[in-house]
Amino acid sequence: MSPEMIGILGIILLIVLFLLKIPVGISLLLVGMVGTGLIRGWDIAILQSGRTPFDTASSYTLSVIPLFILMGMFLSYSGIGSNLYKAVDSWMGHLRGGLAMATIGTAAIFSSISGSLNATTVTVSKIALPEMDKYKYKPQLSTACVAAGGTLGALIPPSVILVLYGIMTREPIGQLLIAGIFPGIVQIILFLITILLIIKGNPTLAPQKFEKASLREKLVTLKNIWPFLVVFLTSIGGIYLGVFTPTEAAGVGAFIALVVTLLTRTIDLKRLKQSFHESVRLTAYLFIIIIGATIFSQFLTVSRIPVKITSFVGNLDLNEYVILTLILLALFILGCFVEGLSILVLTLPIIYPIVTELGFNGVWFGVIMVMIINIGSLTPPLGISVYDVKGVAKDVPIQIIFRGITPFVIAMIACVAVLVIFPQIVTFLPDLMKK
Repeated sequence: MSPEMIGILGIILLIVLFLLKIPVGISLLLVGMVGTGLIRGWDIAILQSGRTPFDTASSYTLSVIPLFILMGMFLSYSGIGSNLYKAVDSWMGHLRGGLAMATIGTAAIFSSISGSLNATTVTVSKIALPEMDKYKYKPQLSTACVAAGGTLGALIPPSVILVLYGIMTREPIGQLLIAGIFPGIVQIILFLITILLIIKGNPTLAPQKFEKASLREKLVTLKNIWPFLVVFLTSIGGIYLGVFTPTEAAGVGAFIALVVTLLTRTIDLKRLKQSFHESVRLTAYLFIIIIGATIFSQFLTVSRIPVKITSFVGNLDLNEYVILTLILLALFILGCFVEGLSILVLTLPIIYPIVTELGFNGVWFGVIMVMIINIGSLTPPLGISVYDVKGVAKDVPIQIIFRGITPFVIAMIACVAVLVIFPQIVTFLPDLMKK
């Protein structure tokens, strides 16, 4: 059997394992090791399976992941998120649909320290859904806003999935993190416009909240936002200004987050232990995926599939934007059935060489790919963000949430189209970092 055929069978087997809910890291390790053994021999496969985990896990570059996770966990377990929601609510909540818009704003700010789609979605769900229920918001709108807002956690820095993209492609992690800022702002604006259009079409979805905070009350609530601003401006601002490397910024951010939660007395010993425990658990999960992705990528390399596909696509008489559209469409369809991290590690070794060969910027494509994966987290039948919300809003039928999320999916597709037409929105800040 040819290496190419073994590679194709390996990809099919990996997709089957994903659909069977076998852990992503284990699936990648299994397929990568068996595939390498069939092509290069079992001695090499066993040697590689022993050496690669150590070489990967001991990489200095990877230390950015547990530190950013720890930074987010300190603030997540501190309970500051509820204060953040109250602050945003005081400025926007009195408007028709204001609580829905405040939910998007809270998710955006919380994303700036979380870096995780799931963490943002679950945290904001627990805070925002009871408040919107209190003011008789229809579940179709309230749950959709939370699910859509949660996707900002994978785009606004520090994004764990963008860090993983950088590790797998060797694109500069600092530039990738900074590149997500303007696209995140564009997506927030489109979400707010979507909420206004939804409510204009059906005002009963969002009854108006008549209590309006005074200017003094609004200014007082801003004190609830300063921990997020301090952590974000110090860590991400330090990367942009070249003061810190991404790893140093993550370490500084984690330390400042710990100091802030201790000074504000918003975290106790029990929650501190929980934040460490959750950080270790999530880091171990991601490291197994990264190790598995490395072994699987090595298997694909010896199968020569990426080279063959890149050569085939390069010989096609098609416009590069047509090819890009086909790639994004394939990612979108795959996202309906496979979880985002699985899509990243499965497809990146194949499509990244194609995209760069076509002349597209690797940092720009990283942001585009994350946005497409985000869309997949909202679409049936998988819709992992929707199920995160369902876990909190247990009494809301899943079809109601999926129905409500449709306008936000359209807004995200529009955002991707804007970034493809105007790539400078993504590359402007990273280009300034190069100078």
